[in-house]
Amino acid sequence: MGILWGLMAVLMIAWVVMLRRRGGIRQVAPGSPDAADPADYGFVRQEDLDVRLPGPDQDLLDVMAVVQRNQDFTAAEQLLAGTGKETEARWERVQAIAGAAALELQRAPRLGAGWLHAWRAQRPKDAGGAQVFAEFLVQQAWRSGGTPDEQRIILEEARDACDRAALLAPGDPVPHITHLAVARGLGYSRPEFEQLWLKILDTAPGHMGAHLAGLRYWTEKWHGSREEAFAFAEAAAARAPRGSLLAALPLFALYEHLPEVNLVRGFHESEVVTKALHGAMFAVHAARPDDPMLAHVRHLLVFFLVRGERWAEAMQQLVHVDGHVGAIPWTAEEDPALSYAVYRALAVAGYEANGGSPATLRH
Repeated sequence: MGILWGLMAVLMIAWVVMLRRRGGIRQVAPGSPDAADPADYGFVRQEDLDVRLPGPDQDLLDVMAVVQRNQDFTAAEQLLAGTGKETEARWERVQAIAGAAALELQRAPRLGAGWLHAWRAQRPKDAGGAQVFAEFLVQQAWRSGGTPDEQRIILEEARDACDRAALLAPGDPVPHITHLAVARGLGYSRPEFEQLWLKILDTAPGHMGAHLAGLRYWTEKWHGSREEAFAFAEAAAARAPRGSLLAALPLFALYEHLPEVNLVRGFHESEVVTKALHGAMFAVHAARPDDPMLAHVRHLLVFFLVRGERWAEAMQQLVHVDGHVGAIPWTAEEDPALSYAVYRALAVAGYEANGGSPATLRH
């Protein structure tokens, strides 16, 4: 991945040089008053970007600081107890809490995540703890770097944990969403996947997080094809009510099927990309400002808008998400903050080359 990112960085630099030669970006000396500087827009410095979350959730960050400092799960238990079971926020928080535990364990294999094991031991019937533990096992399987057999053992344990979590919280889609990741890892057959997917549709048919997890199943080469992934995404977008971010799902399907490095401008101006972009931008415009999944869509829009040299539109998205980079596409890279910062710098340079400035950017 490091080699791939190095190649991508080189291509990005080449792209900037090409734009300058054809007049797309002005050539300015480093330090010149005319040089594009993300700091001029109030953007966060690269070293201060938060890679944990796609957007702000101060309650979650405060809770996890207490949990990890005191090694006491109580605050996390209370937070999830007060988070609605059918909400996108619950799924986001379960993922984040489990991810914090998985990182702890990775850094301290013998001592890390003791608070999570205490949570399960002391509150065996707590639905939130059961959901976090199931997601923790899934993340542990992906992070462990073990053999396929070792990974499979962890995923089979995660499957059982998903079943137990589902029994503790009937009607809550979160255990089934976690189960979708297990289905990918264990190579569920299509009938097995479809049976699981029906459980999600019965509990939360419009859940964006669930659809993103379901889309990942169809992007695996041994499960489906590009056509099937797009069919899944477009069907969800077609039935999405106004205000739903499901209209952005085709853009995620497109991202999952991009070549590793694709900076060809013609591709990003193609009909398929334009249509997916318009769907995502419509979804963002119609969504509730407090929708927890809104930041996910905005981050992916930045990625495509910059590649399509739609600088002003990219800047509008950056205004809303800057500071947090824990989302696709940045988390797919070895250094999410660096990946995001490269695209942000390109957006700022392109915006200013076409007459934009901090004064003209609408917040």
